Amino acid sequence: MKKTYIAFFLASGMLLSGCSALEGVNNTLNYATEASEYANDATAFGKEVPDLAKRAVNDEQAAQELETKLEEMKVNIEEFNELEAPEIGADLHQQVVNQNNRAMEGIDLYLENIEGGKLNSEALKNNQAFQSLQEITSIIEQIKNLGN
Repeated sequence: MKKTYIAFFLASGMLLSGCSALEGVNNTLNYATEASEYANDATAFGKEVPDLAKRAVNDEQAAQELETKLEEMKVNIEEFNELEAPEIGADLHQQVVNQNNRAMEGIDLYLENIEGGKLNSEALKNNQAFQSLQEITSIIEQIKNLGN
């Protein structure tokens, strides 16, 4: 009887550890997918918004569109920063979070300028938001490889 219990507990332990490993792989793949989607959003934002920002200096409708896109990107950044990275990708995730924080500062500066009616070409030149988001793409490429 004792042997049966021991065998049962050993088999249960092995089964649970196998499930845990499979769950870890699934979490890594899910994270890589989320990171890839975020990279696509950040890349599109980085390509589209600089021209929109230039137009927004003299065009109220462009300024409103810019404000909307900036707010949306802030939400995307916050959501990505809150993702739980798998252990294998924790360092890369932290690098993206650091770049995101720099981008967030730039986005906040834009929003302050828009809301204060102070959006001008100088505000555009001194903003790191776009550069930070473009730098994220190379880090995300490394994260995508975690899923392979």
